[in-house]
Amino acid sequence: MPHAYQPPQRRSRLTRRGRLLLLFTTLLGIGLGAAVLVPLLSRTQPPETPRPLLIPEGWRAPQVYAAVDKELRLPAGTTASAVATAGLALPAEAKGNPEGYLFPATYPVTSKTTPAELLATMVRTANQKLATKAVADGGRAHGMTPYQTATLASIIEAEADNPADMGKVARVVHNRLAKSMPLQMDSTLNYALNRNTVDVKVKDTRIDHPFNTYERQGLPPTPIDSPGLQAMAAAVAPTPGDWLFFVTVKPGDTRFSTTYEEHRKHVAEFNRLRAAPSAKPAATAPGRPARAQAGPPARPATPAAPVK
Repeated sequence: MPHAYQPPQRRSRLTRRGRLLLLFTTLLGIGLGAAVLVPLLSRTQPPETPRPLLIPEGWRAPQVYAAVDKELRLPAGTTASAVATAGLALPAEAKGNPEGYLFPATYPVTSKTTPAELLATMVRTANQKLATKAVADGGRAHGMTPYQTATLASIIEAEADNPADMGKVARVVHNRLAKSMPLQMDSTLNYALNRNTVDVKVKDTRIDHPFNTYERQGLPPTPIDSPGLQAMAAAVAPTPGDWLFFVTVKPGDTRFSTTYEEHRKHVAEFNRLRAAPSAKPAATAPGRPARAQAGPPARPATPAAPVK
């Protein structure tokens, strides 16, 4: 007997929301829902906006370490401890010490940035700046290695009152080196004594220390801060001149001299201004080295040390 015709039944179809609900229900039933629920429901998170970390010219390595620790919200000393294992591309002369190679610039950091990454970037940037044609060729013309260029540039960075004086400060250093005269730079004494001041006394110049350029000839054994590109350029292309001395009498007024007698007059002016009742201690920007002089200490209370 023939079967009665029955029209095909329409199959019910799940909506997209229904299919997702069924999938979540199944996953929850087998214990996987907790692992996939959030990623499936949430949209892709926008990338983290980097924060700027500024490393100014003239900062010493410990200042850089402290700034990195603070910006990355790490315990004090974390960045300093990372130096030994960061695999930094330092020259052999540095003996693992990155002083002078933590190039001053603004670096982007995020929650995933590590001290080792930041330090490596700073050192790589310093190497790139020292390898620029002008700096590299100029250094070779003066018989200096890149490390010596960085060392000289760090002194210029510390001593020059403003960028316009960098070439003259560099010339004083070169002239003194050519005459086998001690550099007599207050900035190197400040580095040795871990301080930042223009008040250098004769007794300070007599300390037994590798960075005492009053007693020891030549450049100090390492850079004394992080020099910028302008200081590097000045180190290898000093302004022509015969100067052997300089003293910053007041902010914006650095006097360069060719004779000790002339220098003593400028030092006397410095002391007179410092002793004036209305005089205030010379101010420097946070972290910046105090500007001082090349030559005997500019102190009125003690006799000037002879130029050696």
